[in-house]
Amino acid sequence: MTTGARAVQTGIRQSARKVRLVIDTIRGKDVNEAYALLRFSKKRASRQIEKVLRSAVANAEQAAQRDSEAFDVDSLYVSHAIANEGATLWRWRPAAFGRAVPIRKRMSTVEIAVAPKEE
Repeated sequence: MTTGARAVQTGIRQSARKVRLVIDTIRGKDVNEAYALLRFSKKRASRQIEKVLRSAVANAEQAAQRDSEAFDVDSLYVSHAIANEGATLWRWRPAAFGRAVPIRKRMSTVEIAVAPKEE
């Protein structure tokens, strides 16, 4: 079977700190269990992470088809999942005495890799 596949999404409009809370719950879990955890999570980041996970599974399926190998979604697990800081949008807010104070709108990058379980 293939060694696995990965998917990356950049520019998620949420801070990496908040995204990591959800990423930490699915790291090392089976793909189906990760889907269930993301589906019923109340965190906003779970929707974006679920998209990245689905993309990684689809990439694994494409790799298996390309190499003419058998593919089983139930044998996959989340082997690698990280959330890093992305670009920061700087906005300015007026303050007293004619000053301006910065508002940092943070973004994050999510990378998820799936691999078949070793038996």
